[in-house]
Amino acid sequence: MKKLSGLALLACCFIFNPAFAENAQQSKMATCNKDATGKAGDDRKAFMKDCLSAKPAAAAPMSQQEKMKACNVDATGKKGDDRKAFMKQCLSKPKA
Repeated sequence: MKKLSGLALLACCFIFNPAFAENAQQSKMATCNKDATGKAGDDRKAFMKDCLSAKPAAAAPMSQQEKMKACNVDATGKKGDDRKAFMKQCLSKPKA
């Protein structure tokens, strides 16, 4: 029991400690900072504001071949009619 609670505590330290898990905002800040190299003063401030408030670009839709590969991976372990039904459903829905 002590080992289990010790492992749980250790896992929580890694999961909830910001030093171990960089969140999306920190990542965005680092990218914007890198892109703002060479800018100064109000120009840099305006650039950073726009960069940090920008929404991420939408991902290009998958090609049919990419969709087939992804569905095949997801269908691992399914056989027969179950696999056919899954593949039909998977290939018909839009994937990002």
